[in-house]
Amino acid sequence: MELKTLKVQNFKALQNIYLTDLPRFLVVVGANGSGKSTLFDVFGFLRDCLTGNVRQALDARGRFSEVITRGHEGETILIELQVALEIAGRSRLVTYQLELGLEGTRPVVMREFLRYKRGRYGAPYYFLDFHRGAGFAISNEEDFDKENEELTREEQRLESPDILAIKGLGQFERFKAASALRQLLENWHVSDFHISAARGRKEATGGAEHLSESGENLPRVAQYIYENHPATFNRILERMRRRVPGISNVEPELTQDGFLILRFRDGTFKTPFLDRYVSDGTIKMFAYLVLLHDPKPHPLLCIEEPENQLYPSLMTELAEEFRDYARRGGQVMVSTHSPDLLNATKLEEVYWLTKEQGVTQVRRAKDDRQVTQYMADGDKMGALWKQGFFTGADPA
Repeated sequence: MELKTLKVQNFKALQNIYLTDLPRFLVVVGANGSGKSTLFDVFGFLRDCLTGNVRQALDARGRFSEVITRGHEGETILIELQVALEIAGRSRLVTYQLELGLEGTRPVVMREFLRYKRGRYGAPYYFLDFHRGAGFAISNEEDFDKENEELTREEQRLESPDILAIKGLGQFERFKAASALRQLLENWHVSDFHISAARGRKEATGGAEHLSESGENLPRVAQYIYENHPATFNRILERMRRRVPGISNVEPELTQDGFLILRFRDGTFKTPFLDRYVSDGTIKMFAYLVLLHDPKPHPLLCIEEPENQLYPSLMTELAEEFRDYARRGGQVMVSTHSPDLLNATKLEEVYWLTKEQGVTQVRRAKDDRQVTQYMADGDKMGALWKQGFFTGADPA
């Protein structure tokens, strides 16, 4: 999977943005309030629409009136993705569009479609197309390349017009495009890591294969990797030893009363420390390493300001960890205020956001002639940002 383009209209400050040629590792910078969190929330919103319904996803953000861009009430919210997906054994460039509106006070899916082309040329074919809870989906997509085969169109009606078609149809193997996209959205991860949530003893049962958004299941995930992927756990420890002075080991431990805790061993002392006695930066570095060495990477990983609580010199290695994660199959998007992290980026990896009259604008570093020339001459991205070469990105 790889996200190629993103179009958003009327989602909070994102009144009209269109991102193309998205890299596998993307770093977003901008002043506070410029729209970085909102950009990442687009992905969380889509996932919430899928796991619940549109009304619930909107209510969690203050209802439709708070999500629609100010001054555009009465219009619709539109999100469109172009994604490289494997469908029926073939790689396809799939376009998925979701348009939301109001009927009275009720939020509804005005239109939802999924389409892709037969080959390089020609018009795209619609494999799913729904309006207000009713439409059709193609159930024999594996015959798409067979010239004499007719595609089977199944008419469907959803229980409610605020339910995504890919939620219902994506459960069935015969709707291959809907199923592939559903799996993609369900496995997106928008990190909202809280050190306080990760500390302390935890129930030994619960989600353990992937780190949760807040990181509250960190001991369970560490134990899962330790027991099921020992080579991966050893790599995590090797990187911890290199980046956190004194740390020689991290040990998930099951207590006598059935709870899990993390113990951090400092080579200077015989007795390991409980996680509540180690620094915030130590906890966060361990959590990021657990997240980034997930044996099954998320197809899309979004992280806001990873530099918080971490020493500046670690940013170069952290950027390489993000790239390595992307090479293993998970696209990574990071927002930052760190010149040190930016100094570790490449020209094509950086976008910056500006805000004009309450609306977010997106610029790519590689489209700026001055930034491109300075980078070609050997300058660093973080230094250019600090010197004000990212036009409009600084608070004004």
